[in-house]
Amino acid sequence: MNKFKIAVLANGVWNSEWGKHVLNEVDFLICADGGANYAALSGRTPDIVIGDLDSISPENLTRCENTGCIIEQYPCEKDETDLELALLRAEEKASLMGQSDIWLYGASGHRIDHFLGNLALMLGYARKGYRIRLVDPDQEMWIIQGREEINAPQGQKLSLIALSEKAIVTTEGLYYPLQQGVLYQDSPRGISNVFLGGKAVIEVHEGWVMVVIPNLGDGGRNGRV
Repeated sequence: MNKFKIAVLANGVWNSEWGKHVLNEVDFLICADGGANYAALSGRTPDIVIGDLDSISPENLTRCENTGCIIEQYPCEKDETDLELALLRAEEKASLMGQSDIWLYGASGHRIDHFLGNLALMLGYARKGYRIRLVDPDQEMWIIQGREEINAPQGQKLSLIALSEKAIVTTEGLYYPLQQGVLYQDSPRGISNVFLGGKAVIEVHEGWVMVVIPNLGDGGRNGRV
């Protein structure tokens, strides 16, 4: 049975043709403010638009209102970012649907400070038991603790980046294996490993690790054991 796919579309870099493909697979779409402009470019109407609405175009705002999309407007002077508000709604929906995965698009590129803030949000949700899958045309990334099996072709690159002060990791099916190896937050030791075959197993015994797989090109094809 296919999972109910919940996604958030932010206002970062966007490829509208690629977006048509990935958004067609989304069952429930929440746009953080200007992300709704990207949804329109890719022919998708969001279910919710949320934020201070300083980035969405008047035409797209009217279109969303006319199609029954829920509009939630907040003041510009607020503690939360628009994406933070959108992820709260996604968390509510995921909880109702019994899902732990939330897909995140349009959350990379443009401003590096926003991107770093987005990574902080991903870590916060990982600690709550949710997996935020940040995907763009060039890579997919998510945070793991515990054991996961990842499917990818031979030769596919994969990087493991410690987000905690240190992480203890075991891997199978990668060119550079780890057996209770230690990845440190201030060292790039886990960059650019390589799949030996069709799958790899990553087990994070302690700490938090960001998995980055470049150039997936399919909107995500990985699975948790």
